[in-house]
Amino acid sequence: MQRGIVAAVDGSPAATAAVSWAAKEAALRHVPLKLVHVVPVPAVAMWPPVPTPPELLDSLTRRGRELLDKAQETAKSVAGDITISTDVVTGVVVPSLVEAAEGADMVVVGCRGLGAIERRLLGSVSWGLLHHARCPVAVIHADAPEIDSTAPVVVGVDGSPASDAAVAAAFDEASRRGVELVAVHAWSDWSNYYEVPGVQPIALEREAEEILAERLAGWQEQYPDVTVRRVVVMDRPAHQLLEQAKTAQLTVLGSRGRGGFVGMLLGSVSAAVAESAHTPVLVMRRG
Repeated sequence: MQRGIVAAVDGSPAATAAVSWAAKEAALRHVPLKLVHVVPVPAVAMWPPVPTPPELLDSLTRRGRELLDKAQETAKSVAGDITISTDVVTGVVVPSLVEAAEGADMVVVGCRGLGAIERRLLGSVSWGLLHHARCPVAVIHADAPEIDSTAPVVVGVDGSPASDAAVAAAFDEASRRGVELVAVHAWSDWSNYYEVPGVQPIALEREAEEILAERLAGWQEQYPDVTVRRVVVMDRPAHQLLEQAKTAQLTVLGSRGRGGFVGMLLGSVSAAVAESAHTPVLVMRRG
């Protein structure tokens, strides 16, 4: 597909919010929007094989097209001048969406869809995309407050390759919106440094400030229109980012930070913020 934005559609309130946000993002970027509904099939094969009745598949496909028609109306109502296409796909939901989003600028999904288990904040689809999509993933909550167009973009910076990708995306997003960028470096999960003999917290804080300054320097030159506010604090990263996200219009994170281990596709901080922040969260893939 040509570069653009893909939004997952399932008729849930979170998916409707995701479509609206995706349409506005497509308008900001001047790229097309593709709305995708997946008609699910069992992920586990049965033996002997039990074919899906054609009548059921036809009914689910018709229902999917109805949902896409409504989603298209939603998208047009918030960003009528963008190119919008729709597609009904039959298959296992997460792999089908991963394939549909191949080569896209990002895929946008509601935090929790119709099939989500009660009390689980991230549904199986949003969780699956965060782990397996090969492009950036934006997670949108149905109960998100009305976004203030003057609110800042927040980015988490830890010096990892994934956070470098997040910094690049955050500068671009802040520039497109004409808003301040808040760069957050929460430099410790451990609050007991002050109690350790020989450890000088001031020296650690200076080192953290240097890391942040180094990671921002080149991008500030590339985006002179973006005002940057630096936040360096000894705090748990997820906690601090969630606090900053409360007053942000978008929080941008890397998929895996310095604490990630080999084979881990989504870091604990990114997962926690995507799950608990009520404002939009964009997770970049590891560079």
